[in-house]
Amino acid sequence: MALLKSFVDVAPDSHFPIQNLPYGVFKPDSNSTPRPAVAIGDSVLDLSAISEAGLFDGPILNGSDCFLQPNLNKFLAMGRPAWKEARSTLQRLLSSTEPTLRDNDVLRRKTFYEMNKVEMVVPMVIGDYTDFFASMHHAKNCGLMFRGPQNAINPNWFRLPIAYHGRASSIVISGTDIVRPRGQAHPQGDSAPYFGPSKKLDFELEMAAVVGPGNELGKPIDVNNAADHIFGLVLMNDWSARDIQAWEYVPLGPFLGKSFGTTVSPWIVTLDALEPFSCQAPKQDPPPLPYLAEKESVNYDISLEVQLKPSGKDESSVITKSNFQNLYWTITQQLAHHTINGCNLRPGDLLGTGTISGPEPDSYGCLLELTWNGQKPLSMNGTTQTFLQDGDQVTFSGVCKGDGYSVGFGTCTGKILPSLP
Repeated sequence: MALLKSFVDVAPDSHFPIQNLPYGVFKPDSNSTPRPAVAIGDSVLDLSAISEAGLFDGPILNGSDCFLQPNLNKFLAMGRPAWKEARSTLQRLLSSTEPTLRDNDVLRRKTFYEMNKVEMVVPMVIGDYTDFFASMHHAKNCGLMFRGPQNAINPNWFRLPIAYHGRASSIVISGTDIVRPRGQAHPQGDSAPYFGPSKKLDFELEMAAVVGPGNELGKPIDVNNAADHIFGLVLMNDWSARDIQAWEYVPLGPFLGKSFGTTVSPWIVTLDALEPFSCQAPKQDPPPLPYLAEKESVNYDISLEVQLKPSGKDESSVITKSNFQNLYWTITQQLAHHTINGCNLRPGDLLGTGTISGPEPDSYGCLLELTWNGQKPLSMNGTTQTFLQDGDQVTFSGVCKGDGYSVGFGTCTGKILPSLP
């Protein structure tokens, strides 16, 4: 079967070919109203203009105003049949053999924008944000550092997807600067706790699932139907102040060590676009309880990379490479577990995976692991470093390699600014 091609020029190494078409929300300029879009090559296709032109003419989307909204929440709530119809319509409109857009100069000028000239915003209203702890390698490394080999992973970890409820208000779009947080840290000896700017600021290489249709309060989602409630994935940086976190987390878990900022990439890659890259998830031992037992246990082959550009330097260094396949608990198990007590999820909710670490030291997903809590400094272009310094810039990328094309997420970037006085 011939590879689907678009009339839009798409570079061979682009993350955004016609096979992808990830969704985002953009503003043509800073004073514009946000509107939904898909990415194609180096261009942004304005879905509000496509909708107003009457080109969403399928039975579900015809007449719908879901793309005339300033966010994607209404579209997310419509569910998989609407998502599939939109994808099919857009792939047809953008294909090299379809004249509707290709041969209409006026319509093309109304609908296409250069990606590097628009402002991207968080694409959905995030009512709630939950962060899981789903990588066994990350869990084990943290346990080895802080509890020792006898109790590296707590027994409950292998029985359920551990998570905490995070702060949705401080989730920001890629490119937003992050101010170094202040807080308390462990006291030295009998002294009072340290208070001031975090001295152990870290990133966490994560991805996050964007929830589509939710569930009614009191009605859990079956794990084998959970994929129908997940629209797609984004890259996510769960910035972490390790010294603040270490002092505060007993007994209720993370709080100020996490809530100062979380960065997401602007483009949501749908599960439909990721389907060709699905793969078997790791065998779970002991077997999960029946409500978490999946007929098909699916992960995705997404190559992940972190680059660090130290303050004052022109060059970035790749400091780790991991893969989404390193998750022990699948995103569908995470979602099903989240609802098993009757908790209601809503369209636009965000479910972080937790740090995605691999088994080898060069695949660890945060500086805490890469430097073993500061004991083994990283070497980069003749310099060494443990935790993040003011002015450092961290960039995540993620991509699936297909036969003649790639499906990618673009980048998720943030720079550290000095703590407020």
